Amino acid sequence: MTSTTRLTVAQALVRFLSAQYTERDGVRHRLIGATWGIFGHGNVAGIGQALIEHRDVMPYHQGRNEQSMVHAAVGYARQSNRLSTHAVTTSIGPGATNLVTGAALATINHLPVLLLPGDVFATRPADPVLQQLEVPYAGDVSVNDCLRPVSRYFDRITRPEALIPAALQAMRVLADPVETGAVTLALPQDVQAEAYDWPDDFFAERVWVVRRPGADPTELAEVVRAIRSARRPLVVAGGGVHHSRAEEALAEFAEVTRIPVASTQAGKGSLRYDHPQDVGGVGHTGTATADELARTADLVIGVGTRYTDFTTASGTLFAGEGVRFLNLNIAPFDGHKLAGMPLIADARTGLEELTERLEMHDHRVADSYVTEYTEDKERWEQRVDACYEADEPDVRPTQPQVLGALDAIVDESDVIINAAGSLPGDLHKLWRARSRDQYHLEYGYSCMGYEIPAALGVKLAAPERNVWALVGDGTYLMMPTEIVTAVQEGVAIKVLLVQNHGYASIGGLSEETGAERFGTAYRYRADDGTFTGAPLPVDLAANAASLGMRVLRAKTVSGLREALVEARAADTATCVYVETQTADTVSGPPPAQAWWDVPVAETATRPSAVKARELYERHVSTRRRHL
Repeated sequence: MTSTTRLTVAQALVRFLSAQYTERDGVRHRLIGATWGIFGHGNVAGIGQALIEHRDVMPYHQGRNEQSMVHAAVGYARQSNRLSTHAVTTSIGPGATNLVTGAALATINHLPVLLLPGDVFATRPADPVLQQLEVPYAGDVSVNDCLRPVSRYFDRITRPEALIPAALQAMRVLADPVETGAVTLALPQDVQAEAYDWPDDFFAERVWVVRRPGADPTELAEVVRAIRSARRPLVVAGGGVHHSRAEEALAEFAEVTRIPVASTQAGKGSLRYDHPQDVGGVGHTGTATADELARTADLVIGVGTRYTDFTTASGTLFAGEGVRFLNLNIAPFDGHKLAGMPLIADARTGLEELTERLEMHDHRVADSYVTEYTEDKERWEQRVDACYEADEPDVRPTQPQVLGALDAIVDESDVIINAAGSLPGDLHKLWRARSRDQYHLEYGYSCMGYEIPAALGVKLAAPERNVWALVGDGTYLMMPTEIVTAVQEGVAIKVLLVQNHGYASIGGLSEETGAERFGTAYRYRADDGTFTGAPLPVDLAANAASLGMRVLRAKTVSGLREALVEARAADTATCVYVETQTADTVSGPPPAQAWWDVPVAETATRPSAVKARELYERHVSTRRRHL
């Protein structure tokens, strides 16, 4: 007879989660390392009670915003190579819908996170209850259904026994390198507290093996032939390189073949910046070196990339005559993009197999090609030096000089986190990544507000590292709340807060597209109705200090350098606040080396929009569909 234990649904779920593990390359990791939560009537007596009941096996973190809790869990998951993540519990109603943005971010970036929103009564003793959405045509719909399209797996647990198959499916998806993303188990508040006799086998330790599938021999032979026949091949390294821990395999492949390696935002750091084959970021925010190689490549070898529009310059970058694509990807969906030759395999396994085959043929690209990209890279590095250099140390820095000051004091152990604004473009072009996980850019969803909570998650996953959240004033105002959590838990994150009085990135884009920076500055309203008056007297440094953070104000380049050194050595949560030069421009780095498609008004009376449309049509005419 099967032995059982009587627990509530919430207690059973917490106990089940504490016994789940992943294993890759013979190393075991706890799948759900902790649970974040904000409690309301929809989860306080269920999951809330279960977390204190089982606090010995499930750590708990108290969040301040439901979206930011998801970002913290995602930051933890990425730093943990997707082998471990956190759960997030919320009440019903707004607590649940606040998860949607974070869920979309997780799923788009293929990063695992478990969402446990409360839900309305399954038994419907009162209808409607507080915060319930009434849907006249469907009695089984709640606001939690908003999470369906942004979840890789969704289930609503309306009966206790339904938890068993749902929980197992949830773990399967979280641990699957192809399917992973946000997973949602919606938990009606009455079901959470309902007791059931659970089979003890449900709570047994369970290990989910993370696969490293190899390539199909036929596909492998075809792509080897394609690489050997290419004269100007280029690797585009995406986030899958990091997820697979394929950096060493990529370095060996590049050294054996001497094929240059460009990187997407997610893939930057796949090779160190000073590796001979690293040519920097590719696409709209890429380097001149990588983008020129992309324009003339006859074979593009994508490794773990989704080929977003920033990478392809909206279909205008890869313009070589007869260019073909070879896509090494664990996901068939991505492996077939751009009519490419698919090599469906784990990134590390696939690269190792390719290197072995090509080494057997002693295959290397021509010396002239190596000389070309090496000299181009040296010229680009000189441009980076010029952007970082500050001739006048006693004036306010430009944004690139802020990055230069940070670059000068970090080492390979530091982690740099960013997601939105003008900083991603500057970082992709200029930052010199020193280790595989130093560069942490969330650019699949480019979500303002991600940086500070993600820094908290990364620091929890790697407490020995210095973790920097780089934020502009626009992003800071979106979501500074987890500063309170960092202070509460003694997590010594560093925040580099750059004040430029508005949405600098979108301000520049607005100007380029004929919208004249309308509504992008943080300024008083002028007499003509536009926001072009004096800068608002907002003191973000004081705000950060009011949330409990230690704040260092830097007014000059030299003061910034001193503040960064002091912050890096601090053992408490510390913010460096700096106001940059040129508040009405983006940042002053090298301009975009490739186009990005943002449609411009087809008809307009203002000259700026008419001129922008003419330029837009010229760019559109160069778009190419790879079939």
